[in-house]
Amino acid sequence: MDSQAPASDPGETAASPAPAPRVSDPGDGRAGGPDRAGRARPLRVLVETLGEVAELFVASTPGLTIIAALGLKALIALFGGAASGWLQVLDAAGTLALVAALGYLLVRMLNRLQQRFLWRVRRKLVLSYVLIGFVPILLFGAFFLVSGALLLFTVSSSLVQLSFADAMEDAGGLAAMTSIELRGRVDPAEMQPVLANRVRAVRERYPDASIAVSSESPAGRDRAMATAGPWRHASGDLPFPAWLGDASETGGVVLTRGRAGRTVVARGVQKFDANGQAYAVVADLPIAGEVTRRMQASRGVTLTGFRVIATADGPDAGAAGTGADGRQVSFGAPVRAAPTLNLPSVAYVDMLDWSTGDPGRGEVDFLVHPAAFYRQLAQGGDVSLARVFLVFLTLIGVMFLTIEAVAVVMGLALAKSITGAVHELFAGTERVREGDLAHRIRVDTEDQLGELAESFNAMTGSISNLLTQAEEKRRLEEELRIARDIQMSLLPEGPASVPGLAVAAACRPAREVGGDYYDFIRLDEHRVGVLVADVSGKGTSAAFYMAELKGVVLSLSRFHESPRQLLIEVNRILSASLDGRTFITMTYAIVDLAARRLTYARAGHTPLIHVPCALEGSRTPRVLAPDGLVVGLQIDGVEEKFIELLEESTFPIETGDLVALFTDGVTEAMNVDSDLFGEERLSRTLAEHIDLSSDALKQRILGDVEAFAGAAEQHDDMTIVLLRVGDPPSLPPPASRP
Repeated sequence: MDSQAPASDPGETAASPAPAPRVSDPGDGRAGGPDRAGRARPLRVLVETLGEVAELFVASTPGLTIIAALGLKALIALFGGAASGWLQVLDAAGTLALVAALGYLLVRMLNRLQQRFLWRVRRKLVLSYVLIGFVPILLFGAFFLVSGALLLFTVSSSLVQLSFADAMEDAGGLAAMTSIELRGRVDPAEMQPVLANRVRAVRERYPDASIAVSSESPAGRDRAMATAGPWRHASGDLPFPAWLGDASETGGVVLTRGRAGRTVVARGVQKFDANGQAYAVVADLPIAGEVTRRMQASRGVTLTGFRVIATADGPDAGAAGTGADGRQVSFGAPVRAAPTLNLPSVAYVDMLDWSTGDPGRGEVDFLVHPAAFYRQLAQGGDVSLARVFLVFLTLIGVMFLTIEAVAVVMGLALAKSITGAVHELFAGTERVREGDLAHRIRVDTEDQLGELAESFNAMTGSISNLLTQAEEKRRLEEELRIARDIQMSLLPEGPASVPGLAVAAACRPAREVGGDYYDFIRLDEHRVGVLVADVSGKGTSAAFYMAELKGVVLSLSRFHESPRQLLIEVNRILSASLDGRTFITMTYAIVDLAARRLTYARAGHTPLIHVPCALEGSRTPRVLAPDGLVVGLQIDGVEEKFIELLEESTFPIETGDLVALFTDGVTEAMNVDSDLFGEERLSRTLAEHIDLSSDALKQRILGDVEAFAGAAEQHDDMTIVLLRVGDPPSLPPPASRP
């Protein structure tokens, strides 16, 4: 593999020197391919590639072939005329040679562009993403957008048709019901109340509903007998429809002209016979006003206009009249605020030419509101428009399949290139894992995978040192784990078993090992010594001093019953063995359950907190901090000063009292804002939850400290010891509290 493989650092500037190209092209003997890391700007790469192709065009066999083929075809076109058979063969051969040479040059140009543009794996992956991911997404989006539009326009047109069909059905039903009630009534005075009742029955849905009854006289003269309704849309004096013939009923959409102007009307006609006379009931339901608003609200559309596209104009008194203006009606302004997206569309409805009874065709213009429309779906629509959309969807599908096929081919080629290099890397890592650090891998790709191979080969030279460092780190971690186990073994395995005293304790080092220490020393049947100490610093040295302190205290506790005297002896012994930078703070207390008192001394340690639990009186915590100097200072005259400052204190304890001893890691725990947990919070927690068991209270305190610190790192060891006084061991239990 070329040792001058380009670096993959995308941050190099244009001022970086670019070495000569390293990819040689056996086709023309020239150095080609990308410069180092393919950093040439795209426009410059394109210009250089086109220049190379131009040179190839005039200095290579394919280029000369193209020139010769063009010349041959030009001669045949100029002088061939009615070309004979052999000239036609030459012309076809020239065409084939031209196509082949151009194809060859195109392949060479694409190959050169690929070498220069797609040297980086990143560019290859981006191109794959565009072809496999982005383009199909666009096609999918276009596909579903067009499908949605097709569904929108088709179904909305059907819904509008359905609305008009409902109105025509209502008009036909109204005419039929009226004709049933009118059977046997031939006097207009008797017909009038029936018509009025039918109009009132449908007025809520159709405010402008109107009904008229016409009859045909024996002499052939038409006359209107009775009407009901406002008849603002047309004249109520409708002639008998002579074209009705033997049909008993008909109807459709008609255009009328009246006091309200041109109006679209759903008209139903019902014929009946009485006393040998033919009668016709005409029921008109104008599609305007409230009817239009109801259609728009229920269908998610806004009706804008109606025009006749295939029917005749009749002389009917209510007809639309003649001329283009008489064949078009506006439904007026929308009755509600239009949504953000309004799409114009049309629907076609059946019409009736009242003068002749011939069927016709009307076109309803409306605006579709997609958000409201898609609440209702139906079938129908304009067949020709649907066919256009279907063809468009087919074209999109073909494009999608073509792009996906190309993407699959490119994806396979890219996968082969990448996986081949990755396989070589995997084989190399397996050899290294087996211990063969001298193995070097070979990758034949001239891209960033090649540089990765070189980096891998360089990395194997330093793996031995890394393994040695890792082994040393593991050894140190194991030693620290053993030291932690030893330190934890120095702490009491469980709480002191003393009748009348409940003890809970916890120690959490900030590192693997720490300098905090606590212990319980059984002095006799009713007395127990409690020690809490904190060695300055953290880590292994603090743990060693802690172990030394344990042995000293255990030895001295057998001879000294006074906490003050014991601390004086501890200071005298340890001050000679501690280094000059180390000291110890500690509190030693003796709990006498028989005498019901606690005696303690404090050598520079954190205060002791006493929470009384009397039945009567306050449970206010007391923070007790008698004077005392730290242990182990190596300063002239400090031993006498230690003895002078050290105080011993005693206070009575009662059943239920709580005593807390702790290190500064608890009260000095900090949050992210560098605020301290503090003795006040600790005292408040002890007082508020004094009724909890010792273990539960301990967990509560540690939980509060962790919640307070939050994401802040623990910077010091935390130790806490809780002593809860029970009933005297030699006395019966006290009476239960109210």
